[in-house]
Amino acid sequence: MSQLAEAVLQDLLIVWSDFDSQLNQVPIIEKLQRKKFRLEDYRTLLLNLRQQVIEGSGWISRAASSMTPPFAEFRSRLLQHAVTEHRDYELLEQDFLSVGGTLEEIQAASKNIGSEAFSACMYHQASQPNPLPLLGAMFIIEGLGQHKASQWGRAIKEQLQLDADQVKFLLYHGENDPSHMEEFHELLTLNDWLTEATAERTVTIAKVVARLYRLQLEELE
Repeated sequence: MSQLAEAVLQDLLIVWSDFDSQLNQVPIIEKLQRKKFRLEDYRTLLLNLRQQVIEGSGWISRAASSMTPPFAEFRSRLLQHAVTEHRDYELLEQDFLSVGGTLEEIQAASKNIGSEAFSACMYHQASQPNPLPLLGAMFIIEGLGQHKASQWGRAIKEQLQLDADQVKFLLYHGENDPSHMEEFHELLTLNDWLTEATAERTVTIAKVVARLYRLQLEELE
């Protein structure tokens, strides 16, 4: 790994550390940590996460379509990733139904303020020519799966006395997202695409995505 790639990774780890600390102050996460989480909180969380989840494969595919031939390998990797994740929302819907929600309710739910901002940002960045700095977003999003999904899933299961198949979405991502982070490290060094400018942009996008993801959890409806 080049010195520049190592520097980017170190900067992203700092962004993640700040994000992790700030997440603990978000009311619904703080409530989970205090073991005051209720079934209603879980339904609200799932309801608000669905829109971001269902659009994930969309902006990934958009980013792939924005890649030019020199970055064909990036396009292939992104398309594979989109295929892997494009039905994740079904797990989320199944969890919602298992705890008393209805399919009509979750499918009709609109984005909250944070989700609107998050989605607009991701599609805008994915529409730029060769949007390689979106790897900064990937670092945050896949990091959530690797470091938080299982932790949250297990805590919700324990506090609400649920079965494992009622927290499938969170537990699934906790098991599978570590492999996505391995892919991130591969893409970071692929094609020698990093320059001082793209490195800075990658870290900036990570900061923006971290803030907007937190906003999504702060603005639960």
